[in-house]
Amino acid sequence: MGYTLPSPDSPAEQAKRLMDQKKNIETEIETHISILKANQSTMQSPLVDTDGFPRADIDIYAVRGARVRIIELRNDLKDVTAAIGKALEVIYDRSQSEQSEDTSDRTEGSSLSKEPKPFARVDGVAPGSPAADAGLCREDLIVKFGQLISTSFASESLAPIAELVGASENQSIGIKALRKGQSVFLSLTPRKGWGGRGMLGCHIVPYSP
Repeated sequence: MGYTLPSPDSPAEQAKRLMDQKKNIETEIETHISILKANQSTMQSPLVDTDGFPRADIDIYAVRGARVRIIELRNDLKDVTAAIGKALEVIYDRSQSEQSEDTSDRTEGSSLSKEPKPFARVDGVAPGSPAADAGLCREDLIVKFGQLISTSFASESLAPIAELVGASENQSIGIKALRKGQSVFLSLTPRKGWGGRGMLGCHIVPYSP
């Protein structure tokens, strides 16, 4: 039970392995959720009837087992998502360092590259959604979404995000966000069938610093 950290390797390979683990966990969660749906049950629905007897219309053993496993897997998902965030932070820091060195080599008197500015704000996150599972929070400011940064947008329209999400179903997207002035790194996997609208379960609006 639980997930295992990959052996020491390059940050990019660590991130990829963790993302594969995350995808496997999400797939198993969906399998157990389908068991609940097949029994017209949720994580909260009662297992006894109004008279206090075990419900005869569901497989109580299967429902109980699915609920326990979903709770375990969601805990594993939080852990692996946090580990992905740390791996992405290392990758991003290295990338920024390389860009800074390249900039100083090419531009006399310049030693640091400009930090990308936030271009979008999270206006809401639905409970149990892919965005919630990734750790995205309301009021997070998006600095990087996949390969998209502020200069990727010609106008205030966030259409490029929608296009990227539509092309990335069940694939992890790395996100850098600002939360109360601190950088956070997340891995978000767009998916259908989570119980709400869209593949993210969050509302993102344009943001201008």
